[in-house]
Amino acid sequence: MHSFKDFIVVDYRPGRDDQSKYAAQKNKRTASEGAERMYATEAEVDEALTTQQRIKMKQVMRRNKAKIMLGKRRAARKIATMDVLKKRARRQARKAVLKKILKNKDKSELSYSSRAAFEKMVNKRQTAINRLAKKLLPQVRKADRQKIKRNTNSNSGSAEK
Repeated sequence: MHSFKDFIVVDYRPGRDDQSKYAAQKNKRTASEGAERMYATEAEVDEALTTQQRIKMKQVMRRNKAKIMLGKRRAARKIATMDVLKKRARRQARKAVLKKILKNKDKSELSYSSRAAFEKMVNKRQTAINRLAKKLLPQVRKADRQKIKRNTNSNSGSAEK
């Protein structure tokens, strides 16, 4: 689906040839589309990434590294919303279930195909993940409050000096 900005003609490189202008516009468009795709929720993702998609995502993440870091810093200062806390609890529950399935193996040492196979196994245990996430929610909430408390204490202490 096209956005309004796709139909606006903008001269990205005044004084340059048409080919380089087109390339600049295309890079800008693909970068913004990549950023939108990057923030897809777990519900939207239904299949594993191909190798080419992984490489493309790596480039997008590297390009937007500064923006991502800035967003993380801002988010670290705020108390997380309930949706964010639930997402964190769910992620921790998924990790716990995966760890139980993997036994003593490390996920990073596995090939992409075996990772995908283990992820399928984890996806089959949705009820267990939901139950575990519900149990983990108070702990996640408490950890978030402590993190905020630590950040405010360290910031106020440095301001006094």
